Amino acid sequence: MTDTSLPTPRPLALWRWIDKAVLAMIAIPLVLAVADPAQVGPTIGFAAGALAHTAPFIVFAVLAVGYLKATGSEALLARAFEGRTARMIVLAALLGGLSPFCSCEVIPFIAALLAVGAPLAAVMAFWLSSPLMDPAMFLITAGTLGAPFAVAKTGAAISIGLLGGFATHALSQSALFSDPLRPRGGGCSSSGCGCGDKPAFSGRPAWQFWHEAERRQTFRTAVVENALFLGKWLALAYMIEALMLHYVPAEAVASILGGEGLRPVLLGAVIGGPAYLNGYAAVPLVDSLLQQGMSPGAAMSFVIAGGVSCIPAAVAVWALVKPRVFAAYIGYAVVGSVLAGLAWGAFA
Repeated sequence: MTDTSLPTPRPLALWRWIDKAVLAMIAIPLVLAVADPAQVGPTIGFAAGALAHTAPFIVFAVLAVGYLKATGSEALLARAFEGRTARMIVLAALLGGLSPFCSCEVIPFIAALLAVGAPLAAVMAFWLSSPLMDPAMFLITAGTLGAPFAVAKTGAAISIGLLGGFATHALSQSALFSDPLRPRGGGCSSSGCGCGDKPAFSGRPAWQFWHEAERRQTFRTAVVENALFLGKWLALAYMIEALMLHYVPAEAVASILGGEGLRPVLLGAVIGGPAYLNGYAAVPLVDSLLQQGMSPGAAMSFVIAGGVSCIPAAVAVWALVKPRVFAAYIGYAVVGSVLAGLAWGAFA
C-alpha cells in the first residue's frame, strides 16, 4: 500500500517559514506568564497604547505608499532625488533635527521613503537626526539642562545626520551599501511591499487610480502588506521597550555612567543605546546624574546614543535593512555620540 501521508516538515524548513516577529510577540507574554505573571498585562497594555499612539503615522505611511504605487508616481519620486543627493542629505539632516518624531514613530516614514526609491544616504541622514530633537524636546531640555545643552544636542543631531548621510553617500557604490534592503515576499526587495511580482506602472501617473481595477488592486495589496509589516515590528518594538523600562533600573545605569574623563563618554555611548530612555524621560535623569557628578560629556553621549540606537528603534530598523547596513547605522550612532560627548565635554 502506498503511503499517502504528507511528509513532516523538517525543523529547519519550519523555522524559516515561521514569522520571527510574530513568534517573539507570542513568546514574550508566555515567558512573562511563567517568570513574572504580574507584568504580562502592563507589558501588553504598554505596547497596545504605544501602537495606538503611533497608528496615525502608520496609516499615513501605508496610504501614501499605496497611493504612489497605484498611481505609478513612484518613478517620478525616484527621479526627483537623482543628481541631488548632497543637497538632500543636508536638508534631511536639518529637517530631521527639527521633526517631532521619536525613534519608533519615524520608522513608517523611513519605510515609505525607502519604498519609493529615496537615496539611502538622504534617508540615513534623516533616520539618524530625527529621533534626537524636536521643538517640544528642545524647550524641555533647555528648561532643565540649560539652553547651551539643548543647542549643543540640536547641533549634534544635525551633525550626526550629516556624518551618516555623507559617509553613506561616499560608500554608496561599495558592497556595504549595495542592495541595502531586506528582501520581502514574492521577490520584493523594498521595505514597504505591495509590488508583488510585477514592476511598477510606467508612463504617465494616473492620479485618479480608482477608475482602473488593476490599480485599485495594487493599492489594496500595498496598504495591507505595509500595514501588517509595520504593525507587527512596531508592536514587538514597544513590547521590548516595556520590558526595558521595567527591568532595567535607572539607578543601575547611573552607577555605571558616573565618573570623569574619556571612559564615561565611551560608556555613555555604548550603554545609552540598549538602555532605552525616550528624549523626555531622559532629561530629568540626566539632570540628576549631572548633580551626582556625571561628566557633561558622558551625559551628551548617553542621550545621543540612546535616542538613535535604542533597542525598540533598532529592532524596527533591523526589519527594514540588511545586517551590514544596520551595523553601519549603529556605528554612526556610536561614533557620532562619542564625538558629540567629547566636543561638549571640552566646551563645557
